[in-house]
Amino acid sequence: MLLKRRTESTELLGLRYLNTRMDLPTKDKFHYLNLEKGYEGERRFDLLIEGLAEERYIINDLLLEVNNSYFQIDTMIISQEAIHLLEIKNYQGDFYLESDKLYAVANNREYKNPIDQLKRSTALLHQLLRDLKLSYPIESVAIFNNPEFTLYQAPMNYPIILPTQLNRFLKDLNGNPSKLNDGHKKLAQKLISLHKNHNPFTVLPNYSYGQLQPGVYCKNCFSFLISVENNKLVCNHCGCHEEIAPAVLRNVEGV
Repeated sequence: MLLKRRTESTELLGLRYLNTRMDLPTKDKFHYLNLEKGYEGERRFDLLIEGLAEERYIINDLLLEVNNSYFQIDTMIISQEAIHLLEIKNYQGDFYLESDKLYAVANNREYKNPIDQLKRSTALLHQLLRDLKLSYPIESVAIFNNPEFTLYQAPMNYPIILPTQLNRFLKDLNGNPSKLNDGHKKLAQKLISLHKNHNPFTVLPNYSYGQLQPGVYCKNCFSFLISVENNKLVCNHCGCHEEIAPAVLRNVEGV
């Protein structure tokens, strides 16, 4: 049962709107594209777990806080025996591990190792459960779900699921009987009630109103080449048609 749907973060929405109306600095552009790719991977994973059988609660995009420490959980699955804490990564290409650091083979660029974030989130979730006087085992794993991802030199006991292991992981999870009780329900409701809608550490790039491209843009290709035909907005770039009222509301929201 899906209790909390996944939505774009405030940071992703803000950068998406700015990227549409201005040229983002290179660093911010790179960060924005990574956020879009990450969200795409998370949504792809959501489709895979829609068919989970038995009784399970699925909670997406939890932002929690313990003693002024914020932590994000991509996907949480509450089953009979455990809380499954899943970190979803949409990395693409060849990577390798060296001294617990993650590098891209192509250019030796260092990437954030999701295991570090996974360990931190797991520790803070344990602390939060203790504060709530609750005791549930937590099984944490990082899931790389891009079919074009390869990882070299990973220890066999590393808490990761590679693309070739994903179907087996879901099959094994699905094969475990799970019957939930009132305690599981109260746990899920409590965690959702503690969700923070805004991350205080989110910082958008500086910009001025004069830097922003005015006008209505296409919802499909983000082009500003828009004309009005038969009371509809028509994109002269991709041919997309959209009703005027929702298009205006959409653009106002993204100003």
